[in-house]
Amino acid sequence: MFADRLDAARQLAAALRAWRDRNALVLAIPRGAVPMGAALAEALHADLDVVLVRKLGAPWQPEYAVGAIDETGWSFISDPSAADEDYLKAERERQLERLRQRRQMYSPGRAPIDPRGRVVIVVDDGLATGSTMIAALHAVRSQSPQRLICAVPVAAPDSLRKVEPYADEVVCLSAPPMFHAVGQFYGNFDQVEDDEVVACLARFRREPGA
Repeated sequence: MFADRLDAARQLAAALRAWRDRNALVLAIPRGAVPMGAALAEALHADLDVVLVRKLGAPWQPEYAVGAIDETGWSFISDPSAADEDYLKAERERQLERLRQRRQMYSPGRAPIDPRGRVVIVVDDGLATGSTMIAALHAVRSQSPQRLICAVPVAAPDSLRKVEPYADEVVCLSAPPMFHAVGQFYGNFDQVEDDEVVACLARFRREPGA
């Protein structure tokens, strides 16, 4: 469906063109969505930053999200039957520490861009369980944006329904019924590394609205 994340970003930019030159703020969920967010922000003449959230992994499979957590410690549990409270408490602490490390790496010496009173577009490369997007939208909503938009190229239909109440608007290009994993809808779905994230953010700090 998408050649790669940049192709997906171009298609999202077309769907979001009403927000071009409207002083929007694009907040990408690291790491995979950051190059997408940079391309989207460039197309919309918007600012770029990250919203930091982490999935809470299941005991038997860390890649399966049983929930997610944001930088404040607020967490969302999507599958309460998957782990007991002792495990979840420890997993929250592990992921909070990872979030602290990422904030130091991605935003050295500066505060995150304030979303208050702005149109904010939260972007990810897809919704599987939807947990990290819900945590991201909750984190941004608490900072009083003017309008909060969730933007994804592809999503599992049931996850899309779970996310919708947390945003003022959801832009999703496709919600196929036979959804198994985000990567199946990309020709190239290579992992994004931290240095690429840092480079994207640094470029937009040098050239606002790059």
